[in-house]
Amino acid sequence: MIDVMRLDGKIYWVNPHMIESMESNPDLTLTMLSGRKIIVRNSPDEIIDKIITYRKKIGIDNQEVM
Repeated sequence: MIDVMRLDGKIYWVNPHMIESMESNPDLTLTMLSGRKIIVRNSPDEIIDKIITYRKKIGIDNQEVM
């Protein structure tokens, strides 16, 4: 799980493998595979870094495509 900050300042945890897409408009909207949308304060780069760190932590970073 990675932590994200909701617009109200609360920390929320999401499964990064369930994120389908991210869109800045101007706040960052995460669209989950379920169709649920989560609006967060984090930047796209911050979310990507958190996902990469998480994947390294659980040992699947060698599957990353660069």
